[in-house]
Amino acid sequence: MLALIEITHWHWVGFILCVLVFLALDLGVFHRRAHVVKFKEALAWSALWMTLSFAFAGLLSLIRGREEAVEFVTGYIIELSLSMDNVFVIALLFTFFRVPAQFQHRVLFWGILGALLMRGVLIAAGAELVQHFQWTLYVFGAFLVFTGIKNAAGQR
Repeated sequence: MLALIEITHWHWVGFILCVLVFLALDLGVFHRRAHVVKFKEALAWSALWMTLSFAFAGLLSLIRGREEAVEFVTGYIIELSLSMDNVFVIALLFTFFRVPAQFQHRVLFWGILGALLMRGVLIAAGAELVQHFQWTLYVFGAFLVFTGIKNAAGQR
């Protein structure tokens, strides 16, 4: 069975290229012109992406085995559930900054892309820092404990 195939750097390169192609299609083709996204359109896009995700899970089941497919679907559903708090925060930000409805998709797109890039850079930099200077883990841990206590005490 093919489930024993090792995931290489080329798999990750292919994955990242697919994500970039989908992002380019999203902003460059499907949402080239700024418009208000109505409920029906949002529902259709959500259904399309969920269908593609579950089709991928089916393909994953055939290629890598049922266990990995179940892990993917579980992760997908958990991530979908956890993203709901982001929806509320984004709605609050759009309201606060009075972002016109027709530009919200574009602002959201670039915001998410920027967040992904910054997260990747910070993770890579942090991993390198910890690999070369392991004592930094204690500094990061102390900072985390300090901010946790500060938040619990209600101080800002």
